[in-house]
Amino acid sequence: MVRGDNEWARKHPEEAQRIFLLSERNLATGDTLEIDLLKGFLTDEFAPDYTYLDLWQVYDRTTGKEVKTWKPCEKKNTVLIENCKAFHEYTVTFLCRITWHPVQIYNYLTNNWTCEKQLTYDPAFPNTKKYIAEHMKKWCEENPETSVVRFTTFLYQFTLIFNNLGKEKQVEWFGYAQTANPVLIADFEKESGIKLVAEDFVDSGYYNNCFRNPTEKFKKYMEFVERFVSKTIGELVDICHSYGKEAMMFLGDDWIGSEPYGEHFKDMHLDAVVGSVGGGVTVRMLSEIPHVKYHEGRFLPYFFPDTFFDGNEQGALDELNKNWRTARRAIMRKPIDRMGFGGYLSLAAKFPSFVERVAEITDEFRTIYDAVDNKKPYCRLKVGLLNAWGKKRSWMSHMVAHELWYQQIYSYQGILEAISGLPVDIEFLSFDEVKNGVPADIDVIINAGDAYTAFSGGKEWLDEKLQVAIRKFVYNGGGFIGVGEPTACEGNGRYFQLADVLGVDEEVGYTLSNDKYNIQKVAHELTDGVKSFDYGEDKKNIYALDGTKVLDITFSDRFKRSVNVGEVKMAVNEYGKGRSFYITGIPYSFENARLLYKAMCFVAGKDLNICYSSDVNTDCNYYPDAGKYAIINNSTEKQTTDFYDINGNKTVIELNPMEIKWLSK
Repeated sequence: MVRGDNEWARKHPEEAQRIFLLSERNLATGDTLEIDLLKGFLTDEFAPDYTYLDLWQVYDRTTGKEVKTWKPCEKKNTVLIENCKAFHEYTVTFLCRITWHPVQIYNYLTNNWTCEKQLTYDPAFPNTKKYIAEHMKKWCEENPETSVVRFTTFLYQFTLIFNNLGKEKQVEWFGYAQTANPVLIADFEKESGIKLVAEDFVDSGYYNNCFRNPTEKFKKYMEFVERFVSKTIGELVDICHSYGKEAMMFLGDDWIGSEPYGEHFKDMHLDAVVGSVGGGVTVRMLSEIPHVKYHEGRFLPYFFPDTFFDGNEQGALDELNKNWRTARRAIMRKPIDRMGFGGYLSLAAKFPSFVERVAEITDEFRTIYDAVDNKKPYCRLKVGLLNAWGKKRSWMSHMVAHELWYQQIYSYQGILEAISGLPVDIEFLSFDEVKNGVPADIDVIINAGDAYTAFSGGKEWLDEKLQVAIRKFVYNGGGFIGVGEPTACEGNGRYFQLADVLGVDEEVGYTLSNDKYNIQKVAHELTDGVKSFDYGEDKKNIYALDGTKVLDITFSDRFKRSVNVGEVKMAVNEYGKGRSFYITGIPYSFENARLLYKAMCFVAGKDLNICYSSDVNTDCNYYPDAGKYAIINNSTEKQTTDFYDINGNKTVIELNPMEIKWLSK
């Protein structure tokens, strides 16, 4: 809706989409400094917008203060800063028109396109908004045979900034950077009384990415944009409906402001959603979206030349099978309604074994769907995942695009990947929601992430109401699981603010003079029979408080001392009537999924052997309404497992590779 009509875009260049960019940091060696605005950026993507110079800002990044003594040079696309302080760093935050749509740039470079480069236009401008609506009506009239309209793009692209080499420079799947329209900014100020400046958007160069604790003012702006986007899309969808067509949204490109778990999503009046499936997490993210009639998963790999090239048939097959193994676990819990693939069919046609495997998977999908659809599976307990975003980012914690691997997040992403196929309910809770008490139906709270991120919480944990709410919940019998650096924020003599609940804290150099003697690893039901553990990127310098049970710990080979040399990897702690479990990281694996499930049952005081399959390569799902059990072999090898039914009765089950065995109650 906001690209593809270059004729309109050329006639109305002033109505292009916009973004605030932060220049490179530049060192002043004298009292003046000239900064090249677009250095390091792809110049085909952006054009500095000198119409709105009043929105630009210059900062002394050494002091963190704004500088007013500067002037632009439009001819050279530079800014001259005067009265500089020598050996201070300076940046310019400048408004740009987006002159080449970022998704087309990606496709252009990935798929070797040679077509015309697509310009952008912004419906925040009333003239363009009217044009888009008229174009929608015309398109519907000219395409009467089309019964379903799939919107690949709506209004605003997630943050995708390319560098001067055509490589991705900044990618933020949840970013609102490209909503920097002067009309929206002015309307927001008129409505809320809050004046946004350039720095609110660039956020010192972080661009308000999802790992940052959001400021209150920017959260309000996001909600404002959501209302505008949802209303605008709702009007376009209503046009489709008036011509007897259904409308579906592709959750992947221009979806900012139309987040499916936002409070205004219902105002879009959509019939369906479709999105890329990278594993179990993206299945659950799609399948649980409210206010639509059906959900479609676009399975990977895409039929693109980066995968489907000569000699890589086995590589494509391996990716397909890995994707299906993880996605299938989630489909057993909450199925999507349709599955498909995207890309160039001609590429896939060259790989007959790939096509054959897709056919097999499709048949299996139909079998699962027929058996599971509209049948709520049995859940052993309910988990609350606690972070700054809560419901707004349901199933999106620590996610980048469709579950891409990132070194600093896979150790946390594994939590949701495991849960996507486990017999538990999950609710995504914000810190604000639990400050007055944890919801009564929650059995276990999970807080996971690196220190000072939106997912761990950072300064949120200095709020006494939050601390008290969690302590009270656990003390009265609830369970708490911390992964990585949970509740971390230096203050009041603690780094983990709930160290008393977790039974562990992190040494940051402040308590090195305090000897730590709780270094003895103990046997425990959670680790019984496990020979080794995978903590992913891991965390160092974790130590156990007195009374905590240490389940795994490593020691330095350099020194042979009885104190201050151990690094705790896993621990459990009793706290009043409740329990906690701590682990340094949980990347997804069959073993870690099982460990997490056992830990959740343990801290919640739940019997493990109910609707349970003992082998770590297997899962068990029970559908009370259908009176059926499904025991699933997730591995490519034959497995033998002890199966426990709803009453705890045990049966030995043999499963072929990847087999699903259906049993009647």
